[in-house]
Amino acid sequence: MKERTLAIIKPDAVKKNVIGEIIAMITKAGFSILAMRMTKLSVAQASAFYEVHKERPFYGELVDYMCSGKVVAIALEKENAIEDYRKLIGSTDPKEAAEGTVRKLYGESKSFNAVHGSDSAENGIREIGFFFAECEIVNI
Repeated sequence: MKERTLAIIKPDAVKKNVIGEIIAMITKAGFSILAMRMTKLSVAQASAFYEVHKERPFYGELVDYMCSGKVVAIALEKENAIEDYRKLIGSTDPKEAAEGTVRKLYGESKSFNAVHGSDSAENGIREIGFFFAECEIVNI
């Protein structure tokens, strides 16, 4: 069964101009891109998106970071999308990420780790809905 997941190319990776390299890794891994947009999140948007983490000590820094520059949100689809995408991006801490993963190649630190990925199928659907209206999803 196909699953959907949200990828976000975060401000540090956008600033490094590695958007194309990351998208190439995603498509080479067999993901279909259903929708894509570059945007700059407001504090209210980033706060709402990461609300699940609001009780955690890093929440304020995360919101500030996600508002610090442009991001690229991408709705993806594939069989086993959640697990496969998380494997492709690697561990949250680039120092611990496997060789050849997005975060190993393009992440700087646990805080500046290049990309976001949904952690469950339910969150993938919710997160895609945060960035894209259903009519913007191109499912060929």
